[in-house]
Amino acid sequence: MMTEGIQTATDVEKVNASFERMTAPERISWLHKEFGSRLVLSSSFGLQAAVMLDLVRKHAPEMPVIWLDTGYLFAETYQYAEQLIETLGVDIKVYQPKLSAARQEALHGKLWEQGEEGNARYSLINKIEPMNRALQELGADIWVSGLRRSHSSTRAERQFAEQQKRTLKVYPILDWADAQVSAYFYDNNLPKHPLEAEGYQTMGDWHSTSPVVAGESAESSRFGGEKYECGLHLSSDAGDYQI
Repeated sequence: MMTEGIQTATDVEKVNASFERMTAPERISWLHKEFGSRLVLSSSFGLQAAVMLDLVRKHAPEMPVIWLDTGYLFAETYQYAEQLIETLGVDIKVYQPKLSAARQEALHGKLWEQGEEGNARYSLINKIEPMNRALQELGADIWVSGLRRSHSSTRAERQFAEQQKRTLKVYPILDWADAQVSAYFYDNNLPKHPLEAEGYQTMGDWHSTSPVVAGESAESSRFGGEKYECGLHLSSDAGDYQI
């Protein structure tokens, strides 16, 4: 992991100020020009993942894409991922937990059913450790993500760039509304995740994600409505954030 470069408040401010006057394609091109091999994109192959994958393919094709495969994704997500990889031809680096799903359950039981402590351990094993490992092995310290403010109330105040421990996180489509995402899918003829048609408005592991019930928000469909964030996109002052 790099220890120099974009690690100061001034650097964060530079990215935030630059992004304010740019379009999303311009932001990605600028990032690649400025920081090159220090960049990685993470993708969950969720409902809107095709947008960032397509933008990076067109404007920074050398940027590696990290896919954290927890082993607990929906079958439809695995199928959709293969479709996007083949259709878009992106460079995917798959990272998985050191413990398989079967081994985890044999040793620890179903962690997602064990309250806050169990969910924290689940996140550490399946998401935080693999992401740390990916960043270290790829020599990256700038993590690009498709996170958007309109996803949830926990993201409403996010800036385009923020420092989280040793990593700078950057969100090129942070200010996109749902209508912009839909238009991008249509204009670029991108395939949709098959579970969107079944009422899912957000996507994660099968045991923590459900369709949205009429009259409820997308936030209620993750982790039984107790929280929205999976453990990777916590606030920068979150004590259990390891990255």
